[in-house]
Amino acid sequence: MTHPCLACGACCAAFRVDFSVYESEAHGGRVPAGLADEITEHSCRMRGTDYARPRCAALVGTVGEKAHCGIYEWRPSPCREFAAGSDACNRVRLRIGLPALESGLL
Repeated sequence: MTHPCLACGACCAAFRVDFSVYESEAHGGRVPAGLADEITEHSCRMRGTDYARPRCAALVGTVGEKAHCGIYEWRPSPCREFAAGSDACNRVRLRIGLPALESGLL
C-alpha cells in the first residue's frame, strides 16, 4: 500500500517553510542551494513557499493526486517534523478535498 503522503502533497502547497541557514548546502547542511533563499543571516526559506498560494519548489507531481518531495532525504527540519495525521495535516488535506488521516503515521 502506498503511503498517503505520496499521493497528497497538501502540506507542501500550504505553508511557508523557514529553517536555519545551517541546514542549507551553503552553510554545510543538506538542503540544495537552488531550492532555498537566505532570508536573514540566520534563516532560509524554501523557494515557492512565500506566496499567497504557496507551492514548495521541491514538490513533484500534482497535489491531491500523486505528489512527493523531490528532496525527501535532504528536506529541512520543519518538513521532517511535520506529522502525517496531525491537526495541521488534516486541515490542509480537508481543504483540498482529501479525507483526514489517523495520527501517528510518520
